[in-house]
Amino acid sequence: METRVLAYSDEAIAEAARLILAGEPVAVPTETVYGLAADATNPDAVARIYQAKGRPGFNPLIVHVPDLKSAERIGTFDDQASELGERYWPGPLTLVVPLRPEAGIASIVAAGLPTIGLRAPSHPAMQALLRAVRRPLAAPSANASGSISPTRAEHVLKTLGGRIPLIIDGGATERGLESTIVAADNGALRLLRPGPIEVAAQRASGARIESPGQLPSHYAPSKPVRLGASDAEAGEFLIGFGAVAGDVSLSPSGDLVEAAARLFDLLHAADASAKPRIAVAPVPDQGLGIAINDRLRRAAA
Repeated sequence: METRVLAYSDEAIAEAARLILAGEPVAVPTETVYGLAADATNPDAVARIYQAKGRPGFNPLIVHVPDLKSAERIGTFDDQASELGERYWPGPLTLVVPLRPEAGIASIVAAGLPTIGLRAPSHPAMQALLRAVRRPLAAPSANASGSISPTRAEHVLKTLGGRIPLIIDGGATERGLESTIVAADNGALRLLRPGPIEVAAQRASGARIESPGQLPSHYAPSKPVRLGASDAEAGEFLIGFGAVAGDVSLSPSGDLVEAAARLFDLLHAADASAKPRIAVAPVPDQGLGIAINDRLRRAAA
């Protein structure tokens, strides 16, 4: 299969919509990372996402919608969930809520769970695509399952080239980390995956997979990763932060927002370097650093 890369434009969105309505998955930028979008009501289309990514069937997908009203037609929102949607959407927050049986979402999307992860993205390309197809879009990250998440079109092409028909190139993503995931399905809020938005929720525990990003090994380069490094050992490509300069730096000034936006980009650079191993400087485990360290621990697992 030839994978075309088209710069984000009205024409590119029209072509992406045509492919999606024909049952094909298309890579499109969001404000977090690039997503691999397909019609969430079409089981064959969603199966092509799993096939392209090599994704385990027990790992559910996030469904993208244009707004809260659209989300409420798919999931059951209690007062807490509605308040979070009104406050943070469109934006990098995914809410896991009970799935409405009549919503028409393909069962493969939820991976057999009674809940569904819903998000209203803010990126204009994904919003334009949602308006063009007028259907909810299942859209995990546009990369081979378990590998480094893509923040540029060339990252998508690296692992999915020849597996999907189209990538819309919207440049580097703004946030650089996947959405925060919060379960709001049983009264108390539970944090399933930390991300760009901080929500007052209890960290979920247990081995049950309820959302993407919960596998112990995830977001992983092809090389071994050592965390908490203040210096590079022999054969290591060092990703610095703050006072630790490294071969490259997440943020020389110690800015966690900058570090989050650059994390996957620099992991890709480290993976492509001639050095056989990767080391990463310590990142404070507070605020956005909690989400950064979550991705780093899974990358190193």
